[in-house]
Amino acid sequence: MAILRIALLHVAPEVGELEGNCRLIEQSVAFAATLGAEWIITPELCLTGYRFLNHLGSDWIRPAVDEWTTRIRKTAARFKVTIFLGHLERDNDSQLYNTVFVIGTDGLIIGKHRKVRVVKVAEDWANPGIEIEPINVASVRVGLLICADAYKPEVAWRLHERGAQLLVSCAAWRPGLYGPEDCWEQRSAETGSPLFVCNRTGVEDDFSFEDSESVIIKAGHRVLTHRSPHSSVMTFDWDTECHAVLWHSNLQLPPSCASAVGLR
Repeated sequence: MAILRIALLHVAPEVGELEGNCRLIEQSVAFAATLGAEWIITPELCLTGYRFLNHLGSDWIRPAVDEWTTRIRKTAARFKVTIFLGHLERDNDSQLYNTVFVIGTDGLIIGKHRKVRVVKVAEDWANPGIEIEPINVASVRVGLLICADAYKPEVAWRLHERGAQLLVSCAAWRPGLYGPEDCWEQRSAETGSPLFVCNRTGVEDDFSFEDSESVIIKAGHRVLTHRSPHSSVMTFDWDTECHAVLWHSNLQLPPSCASAVGLR
């Protein structure tokens, strides 16, 4: 029996606060590592906040790996963990992408996924990704999704066809109008793959994520659901052979972590 301890960082980044959000993720990773987490998953755009463009613009985004991603890479190497980092990037042709980087235990980037189903208006800054290919993380073929990539079946199904054994989604998706409804359950049922969704909490201007849910889904049914108005860590032991949760906990971040972006 192969057991993998995984942590979902259900945190509240503050829009536009790159330094504070980076410290929040660094400290949250350190906290999750003390809980024994081997894989640590972040929400979508966790270093900038979702609606960062009005606060930061895009001129600061440089080609290749930026200083913020470099800091998280060093954190992964320090704690010997694998981090799924929801951030953004500019390519050498100056095209911007909403991206998940998979950072290995040595701090090197194993692979990445660029969001395919970019959201009109809210993500007009981003170009849609083209490549849809699972990434080998240790001995697991992981298919990556970013938020609305799960809204319709195409991306998840393509990952399944190419051998994904597990789906991981970094999200910033609140319930209600245009919410996820049952799309996560549908994608898991259609592919037969477990799906781990790391969502976020907090408030951006007049946009609240406090009722957003992080979920673990198996065979189209929710095994675990977590929501919190405060930054927290959802940790669980996953049996990679039987596809079962053996243990789990939901812990609010200590004040020293939450205060990284002025949260108490």
